[in-house]
Amino acid sequence: MGIISWIVLGLLAGAVAKLLLPGRDPGGFIGTTVIGIAGAFVGGWISARYLDRPIADDFYDGATWVAAIGGSLVLLVAYRILFGHSRR
Repeated sequence: MGIISWIVLGLLAGAVAKLLLPGRDPGGFIGTTVIGIAGAFVGGWISARYLDRPIADDFYDGATWVAAIGGSLVLLVAYRILFGHSRR
């Protein structure tokens, strides 16, 4: 997959992560989108590096989607922990 595919996957993974973790985010829609893109890269890297599951070249591979959504969830939770109380 190319960089554009990872960005699209990240946008969709960020949206799914937001659906799985509803609530108010400190960064709003733009912040959640950026977290989704970064989460796709982080999830893919963790999957390939530590779980010994290289990411397939196919955009529709289930493991790729799970890794991207998982990475997005991890980054979204970390972002909420670090910056969630600063807007009150």
